Amino acid sequence: MGRRGPTPTPSSVLKLRGTYREDRRRGEPQAISGRPRCPDWLDKEAKVAWRQLVPMLESMGVLTRVDGNALTRYCQLLSRWKKAELFMQKHGEVYAIKDEHGSTRYLQQVPQASIANKLAQALTRLEQEFGLTPSARARIHLDTQLREPSDLEQFLGLKEVPYEEWPDEYRREEE
Repeated sequence: MGRRGPTPTPSSVLKLRGTYREDRRRGEPQAISGRPRCPDWLDKEAKVAWRQLVPMLESMGVLTRVDGNALTRYCQLLSRWKKAELFMQKHGEVYAIKDEHGSTRYLQQVPQASIANKLAQALTRLEQEFGLTPSARARIHLDTQLREPSDLEQFLGLKEVPYEEWPDEYRREEE
């Protein structure tokens, strides 16, 4: 039997909302803020999505190094969803099933339609986790003050880097 009740909201999100209570969150592990590395095995479309999302998620204050796997899944699923949608734009959503005389018996949905629907559901769940939907963002209230880097971030030398100084793996590939 699975766990009961809704999934707990991470403390970082509760702090952004202004509803964090320390007495209810003892012993919760804290992730180190920072940018996860983009896997080199992602396809081109997924890497483009990665390069677009990472700066947005960082500016929202919801990205940590630990989020790399979830972000990787999101970018790869987005790439697969786009391929399925482009296939349907080109070939249509249905095809004819014909009998032995060449007459159309019925129309069958292309497999890409089902694939696109399942991918869209998975993408929506991940978008909610990262605060990428209007309703997810409505639950987050950002502190208007800029936060100071933690002692750990200062020790590790983590700081915001201008786009021009990003490593090549994070830059958008010029076409």
